[in-house]
Amino acid sequence: MAETTNAPTDPVTDPMADTGADPATGSAPTPGPGPLLRHYANQARWGLAATRASVLEAAHPQIGAALAANSTFVARPWRRLRNTLVSMRRLVDDDDQVRLREAARLNRLHGRIAGTDAQGRPYDAMDPEARAWVMATLFESTVTMCRLGGRPLDKPTQERLYEEFREMLVLMGDDGAALPATLHEFWPYYDETVSLRLELNEAVHAVLYRVFAEVPPPPLLRDHPAAWAAIRALAGPLAGAITVASLPDGFRRQAHLATPPGAQALMHGVYLTAGLATRWLPAAWTRVSTFMDVLDLDDEPGSRLLGALLHQASRVSTLLQHVHAEPEQPVAPARRSAERFFTEVLDQTGNGHLEWPDLAAMAREIATRLDMDAQAEARLFTAYADWWRELQTSLDTDGDGRITRHEYATAATTPAGPALIKVADALFDATDADGDQTISTPEYQALFRSAFDRELTGGADRLSRAAFVREFLTFMAGRHHSGAYDSLLTEG
Repeated sequence: MAETTNAPTDPVTDPMADTGADPATGSAPTPGPGPLLRHYANQARWGLAATRASVLEAAHPQIGAALAANSTFVARPWRRLRNTLVSMRRLVDDDDQVRLREAARLNRLHGRIAGTDAQGRPYDAMDPEARAWVMATLFESTVTMCRLGGRPLDKPTQERLYEEFREMLVLMGDDGAALPATLHEFWPYYDETVSLRLELNEAVHAVLYRVFAEVPPPPLLRDHPAAWAAIRALAGPLAGAITVASLPDGFRRQAHLATPPGAQALMHGVYLTAGLATRWLPAAWTRVSTFMDVLDLDDEPGSRLLGALLHQASRVSTLLQHVHAEPEQPVAPARRSAERFFTEVLDQTGNGHLEWPDLAAMAREIATRLDMDAQAEARLFTAYADWWRELQTSLDTDGDGRITRHEYATAATTPAGPALIKVADALFDATDADGDQTISTPEYQALFRSAFDRELTGGADRLSRAAFVREFLTFMAGRHHSGAYDSLLTEG
């Protein structure tokens, strides 16, 4: 929710309460976030709470197993965190239909994730207990954020916030009873789960030690990789230490997560600074949308404007550099080896093999970017499933149900068969939001989040179906680097 004033706001002392009824009809509203949850989830500092909660979620055996086996979480943790923030923004949107649509999309996504972990334990992303734990970690981390930020929530406010998180379960189609009925009952449940159920696993390591190491550069530093690498090398370990220091003592001891000297003081300082900034800086500066715009994580107008300005500045700089230079011949797109293409593009889950979860991860990323409806999403997943069967037939030489890097690299055929063309067609139709059989610049940007990093092919303002499909197949089969498709399928 966008605040309309720069004055500090504090729901703890705000006498205005949401009655929950539609003022026009008096009817009960669609289940979803109340004013407190919407208030906190739209603050940039909530990223601290969401990251902390992600660690505790990943430590749950069912959630950790699902993330490791089916998600890009381990191989591309920053993409997963970014998508979580985008999804949460939709779930707390003022519009009922936006919230319901996102809840339905998440349920479709989770409904496809089930299996057995390496220890033979079943997992299911639709399990009510696991889904309730997600809300529990977000609630407790929000309470912790406020406490460490210098304004702890009093008990009545905690009770209101807790009920709003239970309402989020209802929005997702679950029984709110999956969480304890009262705040008084919640804390023993939370403490027991932390001490008896959580475990250190690969997904936890990904959050703590890979997310911050793989943060993509913001627009201003994209042309300075060395500078960004130096900044990230310093900031990454500090961010990981801050996250570890903020975790419950019991889990840190159980998981043997040591905090370096000074980490606790640094963590308190960061949370307190974020809390003070939220209270005293202009509200527009401390929204999560502003943070995402700065990192160019979505296609909001702010990031498009910044991207446009940077693009124009880059073009002017290039013109000045080459004004006296001799004309150059066009350079063919750089190619990458089959092994590198396998690692960077095909192996989405990072386990060293190409399996169905890798292709499903590609489909999920596209469906999330374009906020697909059920019909378009089903068509896309079907196309990817057909492509997986085609790949197995042509590349799985030992018939073990997965494709190794060696099998892929030594295969005489390329993956550009009829099924991949169907994937490209489904992708085109989903991207062509207005159905005019061309891809406009805004539609192109919605898919690739490329802002003005690159123009449409050939400098045109629209792409035909044939040109779009050709670009996709060139990337997938020809193994050419592509700024657009690399940003969609390769970057963390």
